Amino acid sequence: RHTRFRNVTGVQTCALPISPIDAFEETVKILIASGGRGANITVPFKQEAFRLADDLSPRAQAAGAVNTLQFREGSVFGDNTDGVGLVRDIVAAAGVALRGRQVLLLGAGGAARGVILPLLAESPARLVLVNRTPERAAELAAQFSGEGVLIEARGYADLGEAFDVVINATSASLSSDLPPVLPSVFGNRSFVYDMMYAAEPTPFMAFASYYGATVRDGLGMLVEQAAESFYLWRGIRPQTAPVYDWLRTQL
Repeated sequence: RHTRFRNVTGVQTCALPISPIDAFEETVKILIASGGRGANITVPFKQEAFRLADDLSPRAQAAGAVNTLQFREGSVFGDNTDGVGLVRDIVAAAGVALRGRQVLLLGAGGAARGVILPLLAESPARLVLVNRTPERAAELAAQFSGEGVLIEARGYADLGEAFDVVINATSASLSSDLPPVLPSVFGNRSFVYDMMYAAEPTPFMAFASYYGATVRDGLGMLVEQAAESFYLWRGIRPQTAPVYDWLRTQL
C-alpha cells in the first residue's frame, strides 16, 4: 500500500514490511535511529504500540490501541486510523451517508472499539452495538455515551428491526462463520459492510446480499487507513482508488 502511495504521490519514500515477533520496542527504536518517519502497526502489536507511545490522539485513546506511530523529535506519537479508514471507505468510496442513519455495529472487541468514535463523528441518528455477551456491548455504549449520539447496547436475540447500515466488526468471517444476526436486520435499502476481505464475498456478505442488502468488504478500509497514516507522516493525502484497484487484482 505505502509503496503504491509513493507511486501515486511522487513522494520519495521507502516502505518496508517488518515482523518484530518478540522484539517490538527494540524494532521501533531501530526504525527511529534509522531516520524513519513512522510505522503502520498490525495485529498483534496494536496494544504494545499503545503502551509505547509518549502521546496519543483522541481516537487512539478511545480505541485503546494504536495502528500508526509517528516519530517526532524526541517522542513517539500514537494514532489509530482504522475508524477514519472505515468511514472514508463507506462515505467517500461507496457513497453511503452515515449522517441521520440507523447504524448497527456487530461485535464489541478491539475492531469495534477502534471505529466507534469516527462513526459517531458522522452524526448517525442512532448507533446500536450488539455482541454475544451483551454486557460487553453495554460497557462500550457507556464509554461513548457522551458523544451526542444515541447509543444502545443489545444482545443478538434482541434485534428485530432493519437498519440502514450494518457493519460486521466480528472475526466470524475469518473462519467462514456467521455472527448470529437475524435476516430481519437487512432490507433492500440496507448497506452492509464486512471489515474482513477476500477474493470472493465473505459468508456474511453473501448472507446479507441474499436478503436484499448492498454489500462491501473491508479492503477499502485497509487502503484508507493506510492513506491516513501516510498523510500523518508526509502531510499529503494520496489518491486511494488506484491503490484499491491494484490490491483488488492481487487477491
